[in-house]
Amino acid sequence: MNYLTAPAFLAGMALCLSLIMAIGPQNAHVMRMGLLRQHLWLTVAVCIFTDIVLIALGVAGLAQLGGLSDKLLGAMTGAGAVVLMLYGAQAFKRFLQPGATVLADNQAATGGAAAVSRRQAIGTALAFSWLNPHAWLDTAVLMGTASLAYAQPDNLVFGIGAATGSLLWFSALGLAMACLGRHFDSPVVWRALDALVALMMWGTALWLLAGLV
Repeated sequence: MNYLTAPAFLAGMALCLSLIMAIGPQNAHVMRMGLLRQHLWLTVAVCIFTDIVLIALGVAGLAQLGGLSDKLLGAMTGAGAVVLMLYGAQAFKRFLQPGATVLADNQAATGGAAAVSRRQAIGTALAFSWLNPHAWLDTAVLMGTASLAYAQPDNLVFGIGAATGSLLWFSALGLAMACLGRHFDSPVVWRALDALVALMMWGTALWLLAGLV
């Protein structure tokens, strides 16, 4: 990268960071795994990998092809809304019954019986990434469209900048949760996080379903 391609790199990184920093399903899941101290960096790696793949799809041609078809986008939106509703219900259940949940989480965090297996951690992270239409719209479609403002090879540099933004954000979020998570491991924090996750996921699901009407 030289001074001619640097603006495209910085633009891609800035756009990615501006889209990803809002608390969404991926970020909420990383925060929860950090508080649990269960497979945090595995979850972070899955989120980064997914973002890089979606950014590559967008920059490589999804935007030039006109984006996702209406049927495919509708199917993804419906599936994503169902997933978000289910996980929102689980978070709300934990909010209503905080005592047992916090006890189990504390046992997992201190080396007791594992609350989340590696396969479950990967599957949940993949679901929040691949079944989340926001991730597709933000990374593949929006960033792919934004990359059209740059001619080759600057459009590829834009995509590399966006991928770097995702890498920096999830790495920083994972590091913050690894360093600070133990200080927030209390019933009050768990209830607040579960309430936030439930409301955010239900709100996102309803917004997605409203777009199908």
